[in-house]
Amino acid sequence: MRLFITGGAGFIGSNLIRYLLEKTNDKVLNLDKLCYPGSRHTIEGFNDQPNYQFIQQDLCDSEQLVDVVNDFQPDAIIHLAAESHVDRSIDSPQAFIDSNIVGTFNLLEAFRKYFTDSDNSLQRQLRFLHVSTDEVFGSLSDGDEPTKEQDSYKPNSPYSASKAASDHLVRAWGQTYKLPILITNCSNNYGPYQFPEKLIPLVISKALADKALPVYGDGSNIRDWLFVDDHVHALYCVLNKGKLGDTYNIGGNCQLTNLELVGKICDILDVLKPKETSYKEQIEFVSDRPGHDYRYDIDISKIQTELEWSPYESFDSGLMKTISWYIENQEWCDNVCFDIYDGQRLGLGS
Repeated sequence: MRLFITGGAGFIGSNLIRYLLEKTNDKVLNLDKLCYPGSRHTIEGFNDQPNYQFIQQDLCDSEQLVDVVNDFQPDAIIHLAAESHVDRSIDSPQAFIDSNIVGTFNLLEAFRKYFTDSDNSLQRQLRFLHVSTDEVFGSLSDGDEPTKEQDSYKPNSPYSASKAASDHLVRAWGQTYKLPILITNCSNNYGPYQFPEKLIPLVISKALADKALPVYGDGSNIRDWLFVDDHVHALYCVLNKGKLGDTYNIGGNCQLTNLELVGKICDILDVLKPKETSYKEQIEFVSDRPGHDYRYDIDISKIQTELEWSPYESFDSGLMKTISWYIENQEWCDNVCFDIYDGQRLGLGS
């Protein structure tokens, strides 16, 4: 296939491209504006691959986007480009509106033109896969059942609201213009190449730098954790076998409080990088952030039953792989932070 991937310099996108280049013969066009959280340092190893090409561009440039889609002639678009950090969305929501809503609209319009201009045989094989988050469903209480695909949206942050809006746009364009769309909603991802502001790499970094390990509130907030390799396998499965117009939840079946998660990271670091005292002594509780959802949990029975996908990696093995990767790749962490934080080499955890 010829796959047009947006946001391929980010965490999930780069891991998806790495999977495609290693495991398939698909041709990949990666479009990314290379602004937080995408980085050239994450994708520099792809440049010598014959089935890969890269274009630096913002999805808000609608006219150029139409030309790129028409020139590449994709069989499918996998839309991952998004601003995704909740704390940043609280401080500066405009970027999330521009990227997640306007950018998705522009991409849908470019795809609609391309689809309309294509002959019937090509139209039958085209796909538009939109990658979203479980946060659009809002917060659950302890006794609530896991969220199903048909449940109502109740976003509580500017980030989740912008992603919910983009989901609605994709679904509406599928219904109104009969575009061949697919939507996925995933739980919290973790693994190599995740930007160091996110919880797991942030804790690893601060621990190794002998700094305080910040935990919001009392650490009781609950998340489901999905290893990124399992996620990209699921995306490829949905792209190839998913029913057009449908939505699929993708999760790891691993519920942990934030405090439990930080404790597990400390336990592994105590083994891999031991010091005189346990890393748990660096845990520090900080003021909770505004609108902090208590619990996410999604029901993944649909993708398990209909597409025969299930997460392969256990959380303990995935976390061990992740921590080992960050220990061995401190230079990558320093480089991506250097690019983002006004030229200052703040490093992980700063």
